[in-house]
Amino acid sequence: MRIDDITQASLLYDFYGQLLSKRQREVMELYHEENLTLAEIADEFGISRQGVHDALKNAEKSLNGYEEKLGLVAKFQKSTDAVQQIDIVIDDVIGALQDKSDVDQAVIGNLKKVKDIIDNLEE
Repeated sequence: MRIDDITQASLLYDFYGQLLSKRQREVMELYHEENLTLAEIADEFGISRQGVHDALKNAEKSLNGYEEKLGLVAKFQKSTDAVQQIDIVIDDVIGALQDKSDVDQAVIGNLKKVKDIIDNLEE
């Protein structure tokens, strides 16, 4: 599993994890958050390594199905990207306006307020 796949699985779990069964949540947490091997998780639950693998694959399939139906992660990522782009544009506009002596300081102040709101979202 690639890093991007692991990151995506973790993000899907953050959004939809509560929709999984208790066992699926536990297996996902042990594998993705605690970094236990399939064998270690199998020992923990008293099942086979294949059983753990199947539970992980079923959980990931469910999470992907929820995302296909609801699209919350895609919307979140799109919103995050948009906020970052807006933040860059505001920085550029503030920089350009500060170099001009005839610009209304209220405009600069309002842009800085918007930037502060965006910065607070990222915390």
